[in-house]
Amino acid sequence: MLALILVAISVGVSNLAASIGIGAGGVSSGTRVRVLLTFGLFEAAMPIIGLAIGHDLASDIGREARLVGALLLGGVGAFGIVRFALLRARGRKPADPARSAPRGAETGAAGPAGSAGRAAGLADGQATGDGPSRRRLYQWIRIGVSAFALSLDNLIAGFALGSYQMNLVTGALVFGFVSIAMSLAGLELGAKLGNWAGDGGELIGGVVLVGVGVAIGTGVIG
Repeated sequence: MLALILVAISVGVSNLAASIGIGAGGVSSGTRVRVLLTFGLFEAAMPIIGLAIGHDLASDIGREARLVGALLLGGVGAFGIVRFALLRARGRKPADPARSAPRGAETGAAGPAGSAGRAAGLADGQATGDGPSRRRLYQWIRIGVSAFALSLDNLIAGFALGSYQMNLVTGALVFGFVSIAMSLAGLELGAKLGNWAGDGGELIGGVVLVGVGVAIGTGVIG
């Protein structure tokens, strides 16, 4: 079990690094839930999918997974950089999800406080041209693509689990749990970095994701 956990941690280093980039763009309770669901789901499911499609096919895909994952992460980061530049060119700033999301909707608050939160969130979205719905969609896409890219090399992990004489479901749960823990830790570190950077947090987040993509593609991490 210890060997399996250590392998899961080594694989999760890339998740930690990518989550720092995601968190630098701003973190809300919704962001944490999205990271928990997507990173945990992909990391746990990929070993099972790999076993289902067969060793040969999973191995063939696995050989290309590093490059595909690197390109996807680099693309997500580059998109964030371009988005930041376009908003700045229009005299706007990227909306922090902790501010732009309707507070009443995020927390489920009712009454005057919830109404005030919704009004404040809508005002922020109108001011930046980046409303809550669009921001949430962008967050889902960015986190989902990142989670998928980082989990691709786990396709062949299902076969590696056999060498540890570990039940596949147990192994997948270990991978998923470790991934969630490291991803949420990275998210909080990224949030602190984003708070320090202010309005430039999303730019830094994009640069970090591009850097993680390059590191995975060159074999430095992943």
